[in-house]
Amino acid sequence: MWRRSVARLATAFSLGLKRHGGLKRHGVAALLVAVGLSACSTVTAPPPVAQGARQTTQPTAATPVVDPSQNVKVALLVPLSGPSAAIGQSMLDAAQLALFDMAGDRFELLPRDTKGTPAGAADAARQALAEGARLILGPLFAAEVAAVKPVAQPAGVDVLAFTTDWNQAGNGAFVMGFVPGDQVERVTGFAKSRGISRFVVLAPRTPYGDAVVGAMQGATQKFGATVQVERYDAAATDLSGPARQVAQGAGQPQAVLLAEGGSRAQALAAALAANGVSPQQVKLLGTGLWDDAQQGSSLGQEPALVGGWYAAPTPQARAAFEAKFEQTYGRKPQRIATLAYDATSVAAVLARAGRGVDRSAMTNPSGFEGLDGLFRLRANGAVERGLAVLEVAPTGARIIDPAPSNFDVLGQ
Repeated sequence: MWRRSVARLATAFSLGLKRHGGLKRHGVAALLVAVGLSACSTVTAPPPVAQGARQTTQPTAATPVVDPSQNVKVALLVPLSGPSAAIGQSMLDAAQLALFDMAGDRFELLPRDTKGTPAGAADAARQALAEGARLILGPLFAAEVAAVKPVAQPAGVDVLAFTTDWNQAGNGAFVMGFVPGDQVERVTGFAKSRGISRFVVLAPRTPYGDAVVGAMQGATQKFGATVQVERYDAAATDLSGPARQVAQGAGQPQAVLLAEGGSRAQALAAALAANGVSPQQVKLLGTGLWDDAQQGSSLGQEPALVGGWYAAPTPQARAAFEAKFEQTYGRKPQRIATLAYDATSVAAVLARAGRGVDRSAMTNPSGFEGLDGLFRLRANGAVERGLAVLEVAPTGARIIDPAPSNFDVLGQ
């Protein structure tokens, strides 16, 4: 039995890519890191593979057993060349960490370059399937996912895609990216529990804005609240117009949900305050676009946003992962690198437990605990997440309502 450092394994991994081969978990002893993903009751728990990994109750139903003499091959489709190569490399490096943290000896990762194009993604999928891949992780972009699905579906191979385009869910594809539905429902429900029942949603005329509006309408109906919808041109540079729409609307809202992040959210908040929508009287709410500390944009630098609420994954586990990533590779990971880590970990844990990587194993309602918190894969391709509610502060954000510990809290 022996152990290599992750840094040395990274070198071996790069060499493996040049040979267009797969990457296996070498060595029996797992690396001891504090960012391992633990399986919930979805799978039979494997032997401890990461320091602090949390075991939960075992499933009682009979589960399929995979031939232990066969390698479980899983493809990772990310852009390793082209304009998005830096994102793809960060995701590949995160998957590598998961591989050496979580996988057994017979788990094999097949990284393939999509080139950031639909044709490249389809070619990468065909190559991986020809080499025996039983699950596809990725690709990243919606058009790539659309090109991969008709390749994977006839082979009976599922796709854990990293896109945020919820329209790609279904027909064998799961959307792992952060979509607004859970975020909007979570923050709206929390606001309702604090006595807020009159909402305005202020959203650009974009597909993302459409999704936020739809989610807000569904959430307010669910929680017995009302919502007024105000839309504006996504290309508008002067945001005082949309702010006036809210200020001059019928009735004073108790909360305004902004479907913007970063500097756009800051500008909208300032415009609302300038037009009489006081943050002391009207609570500002946000989506996961506010979860942007990685980008160096502190929302709390805008006084009108201080005290605003948004729903997002609990940041602590991600912070530990980011520190480990930077220590290993000498640079910070891209924000969405956690998706690659979590997806690889799901596949590795299921394979190590002898469950295989088929849909029945992945869609158990108990779900998984990942770097971005509790999540479960729905049969319709949606990924449901258990999120915390955070409050914007001048120096960052603080948790004011923790993420649920299991899906019993959220309901089945």
